[in-house]
Amino acid sequence: MVPAGAALEPAQETNPNHHKKDNNNNPVIPIITATLPPPTSMDTDHASAVATPILRPDGPPRWRFPSLSSSFSLKTSIWAELGGAVGDLGTYIPIVLALALVNGLDLGTTLIFTAIYNAATGLLFGVPMPVQPMKSIAAVAISESTHLTIPQIMAAGISTASILFLLGASGLMSLAYRLIPLPVVRGVQLSQGLSFTFTAVKYIRYNQDFSSSKTTSSDARPWLGLDGLLLAISALLFVILVTGSGDDEEADHEQGGAPCHNPQRRRCIRGWFSRQIPAALLVFVLGLVLCFARDPSIIQGLKFGPSRIKVVSISWKDWKTGFVRAAVPQIPLSVLNSVIAVCKLSADLFPDRRVTARSVSMSVGLMNLVGCWFGAMPVCHGAGGLAGQYRFGGRSGAAVLFLGIGKMVLGLVFGNSFVRILSEFPIGLLGVLLLFAGIELAMASRDMGTKEESFVMLMCAAVSLTGSSAALGFVCGVLLFLLLRLRDLDLCSLTTKREGNQRRQGEQNHIRSSKTSCIGFKLYYTNKYDGPWEEDICSSGCEQRAKERERE
Repeated sequence: MVPAGAALEPAQETNPNHHKKDNNNNPVIPIITATLPPPTSMDTDHASAVATPILRPDGPPRWRFPSLSSSFSLKTSIWAELGGAVGDLGTYIPIVLALALVNGLDLGTTLIFTAIYNAATGLLFGVPMPVQPMKSIAAVAISESTHLTIPQIMAAGISTASILFLLGASGLMSLAYRLIPLPVVRGVQLSQGLSFTFTAVKYIRYNQDFSSSKTTSSDARPWLGLDGLLLAISALLFVILVTGSGDDEEADHEQGGAPCHNPQRRRCIRGWFSRQIPAALLVFVLGLVLCFARDPSIIQGLKFGPSRIKVVSISWKDWKTGFVRAAVPQIPLSVLNSVIAVCKLSADLFPDRRVTARSVSMSVGLMNLVGCWFGAMPVCHGAGGLAGQYRFGGRSGAAVLFLGIGKMVLGLVFGNSFVRILSEFPIGLLGVLLLFAGIELAMASRDMGTKEESFVMLMCAAVSLTGSSAALGFVCGVLLFLLLRLRDLDLCSLTTKREGNQRRQGEQNHIRSSKTSCIGFKLYYTNKYDGPWEEDICSSGCEQRAKERERE
């Protein structure tokens, strides 16, 4: 077989006997030769696979460690990547701040370890893979009457990480990713996105006191002030003006980078604004400036230098309490939102980058199996964080690399004293960032094409929101999906197929018990129907049975 791209040459150039005759006066068949291109590495690999099928079986290409250039190369402008870097801070800062104020979490240690996680995941996946707090563990540690201690929080994180690592290493997570129906995954994403938006609206409208571990919904935020409602609404309008609905970059990409002509000038200008003005970064920088304006005395409380990193001592009681109270509710949420939903959202947003459920699950496990022993906050990969970073311009691993560099600088320079600055950060601005992250995550579920798929998705989301449990919504969604599939089965066709199988089984049993010779019928069948003899046709009632067999 001549490969594609090979140049065919005429026979007279390679065969001197072209158009000649042999001794028997028969024409000599011309020989067509092909000038093959030089072999490539892909051709060599394919040849090796054909030559040694046992050593090189057919299958997906072997995983190779990504290079720095492929993972951190800018897909858009550097300003867009910087804007995407802070796109997930709407969930990161409130949870970290609450754990630091309520439970005594060392912020400096958490900043250093999460900075390493950001750089490592950016290199590994090549997409703005977020590093988010484990929300169920944080909720239990903060909101329950008896707060969890730091050893108990770390025990919960290590327990959850161990299970996720085993699920990923054994391949069970990949199996679950293939078997879980898409409408159920979309329902989990929709519920998580709507939950983020509801929380964001509370952050914008009402005052929040994270130090008391309670979010209020009665103390309305004043209109004026450095953390007033007018400031939050202005930031919200600014982000909408710059980024629109989030499709400006996609619309500009459809132009193929062509110069702006008059019919498309408005679209090109919008795309330029979304790439060159990092809306989320400007909102975050504004919040940092307002921290010092709200309380100038925080400068006196700053201490330079990193926190002292030490190993956390975990007792057997801490293991038991952390696993039962925090790890048990966190495990299903991590499987669904931190692995399954993240992989599906990554495939939707970055189809050219292969992010597998196995790699994401093992990544979550390794991060916590290392960092939790030193007092770093339990973390995971969240679909909401990925949606937020994508919404504000993150398109490659460079976005989380920039975020990791910023965390590392803050952790090394200020250490745990940086919590004084974050405690004065305007919560309304965090609500603006969280609002767009939740909307982007919820909009990922808009691809349901049938009414049946939308029905399953909405039921899963409704149960998840009202029951405050993604696991409960997931179970209801799977059961509903199976019921609808069972309803669509054709019972008549199943009955007909079963009767046909029973009849064939009876014929085969009759053939095995028959001891008569079928030589005469073999000749009859061959002459009558002009076809080959089938051994499973018996001589008893031969003609009628042959006709029935032929009709089948």
